Amino acid sequence: MREYKAELWIDEYHRLAESPFYDPRYGRLSWVDILGGALHTLSGGERRTINLEEPIGAAVPLRDFDGFLVAGRKALWKVTADGREKIADLNGLYQPWQRCNDAKADPVGRLFFGSSAEDGSGEEGGNLYRYDQGRTAIVQPGTRIANGMAWSRDHTKFYFSDSNEHAVFVYDYDEKTGDISNRRVLFAVEDGVPDGLCIDAADRIWLAVWNGSRIECHDGASGACLAVVRVPALHTTSCCFVGPDYDTLFITSAGDGLEGETQGRLFTCRVDAVGLPPDYAVLG
Repeated sequence: MREYKAELWIDEYHRLAESPFYDPRYGRLSWVDILGGALHTLSGGERRTINLEEPIGAAVPLRDFDGFLVAGRKALWKVTADGREKIADLNGLYQPWQRCNDAKADPVGRLFFGSSAEDGSGEEGGNLYRYDQGRTAIVQPGTRIANGMAWSRDHTKFYFSDSNEHAVFVYDYDEKTGDISNRRVLFAVEDGVPDGLCIDAADRIWLAVWNGSRIECHDGASGACLAVVRVPALHTTSCCFVGPDYDTLFITSAGDGLEGETQGRLFTCRVDAVGLPPDYAVLG
């Protein structure tokens, strides 16, 4: 099994960094600090921070103009340089103790987003939702901590990590309708908790392992573990492929409640894999 070692990229503390994206249209990296309520971007050497003043689970770049669809605590927001606009109110979906946790756009531009308990316990349960042109539907009920998501290169499979189920699941995916079905366990995670993930051009899953200081690479068909990226941060949270050749992993972590100079920092690692361009969110 191949092993890699991640290197420190930005020596800056984040309470709970997540939702990394690379947008090749602008050469822009983005990520959020969930507990800090901040959306961070870096493009052409210019660093920006947008404070949303609430926990935000993810920020997904928009397809049709420069901006993001942000999964907030109780709403989905369109965020641009001009400000933010509420796209969907989620108060009717969430219990008082819940918030958004991670989100991705599918190949068509629908937003898949999940819920989590505010304290991250996952004990109360939640759901995985799909937002599509003003309508929100449950696509997977009974999740515990909804987390990483990705679609296969041929758009026939959907991958999803439910952290407190300690597993990554694979579903059949209908690109025309956005429906998912036939859930089965692709692989279980030991010595840590499955968190955010991304996929490469060979349909290999790159999964961040919370409380495991690593990224695991798994075959998207068999679930076999093929490689490990060692990360000097205990709570590794997510990753994505960045750069013009999509050959470098950008890795986020969480430092809340931890001590140490590398906890809650951001990392990179050159790997023997090529990622895919991101899917963008569409408002309608």
